[in-house]
Amino acid sequence: MKKITQDAGRKQLGDFAPEFAHFNDDVLFGENWNNTDIDIKTRCIITIVSLMSSGITDSSLIYHLQNAKNNGVSQKEIVAIITHCGFYVGWPKAWAVFRLAKEVWSEKIKENNEKDIFQNSIMFPIGEKNDGFKQYFIGQSYLYPISKSQIGIFNVTFEPGCRNNWHIHHSKTNGGQILICIGGRGYYQEYGKEAIEMNPGDCINIPAGVKHWHGAAKDSWFSHLAIEVPGEKTSNEWLEPVSDEEYNKLK
Repeated sequence: MKKITQDAGRKQLGDFAPEFAHFNDDVLFGENWNNTDIDIKTRCIITIVSLMSSGITDSSLIYHLQNAKNNGVSQKEIVAIITHCGFYVGWPKAWAVFRLAKEVWSEKIKENNEKDIFQNSIMFPIGEKNDGFKQYFIGQSYLYPISKSQIGIFNVTFEPGCRNNWHIHHSKTNGGQILICIGGRGYYQEYGKEAIEMNPGDCINIPAGVKHWHGAAKDSWFSHLAIEVPGEKTSNEWLEPVSDEEYNKLK
């Protein structure tokens, strides 16, 4: 999470009310707004509701409306929030806040789709559609090369329900692959064994010669780093798809 900073207190009241400026910049914004028990989008919504309930519709509310928009509150969401609050805190207050919100959200912006939202949750780019290997996948996958020299490292991203075929990494010596989950939820399975659920931080070591598959859960995007273990005379053997019957047994 990006650290929130504020200096409005010192800029506007630093000489006149330095202690108040300190509380505003260092405590309210420096500590409270950076507390991670509540996500930043939720804090923005709570703040807008609090100011609206108090009848405050000055520049401070405009600032927090802009802050909410910047932190992912969509036009549809702010309209629903103000409408809902209007029933409880007063219709005139809703009208007043709508006038300000309409200005803040006047510029039409593209609403984040599921891919955008997932991209914002991981540190590596999703990359382009993995069309070069699409014949070996059920569903849509994406590929982003992180390192192509010394050791190959790729971020592989799977849309919900996407998985690759059974396959084997061959090598005369060493070889194989390492998977490190960096986002979402997915599975790794060796032939003849139970599937292993993968969550961020989980690491799977795949020796050469082991038949396996990996991919996303049905209800989640999934990204893992695929690290190529150097070996002699390495190759990949792509095999049959993972059947729907096998895959649907997983939660």
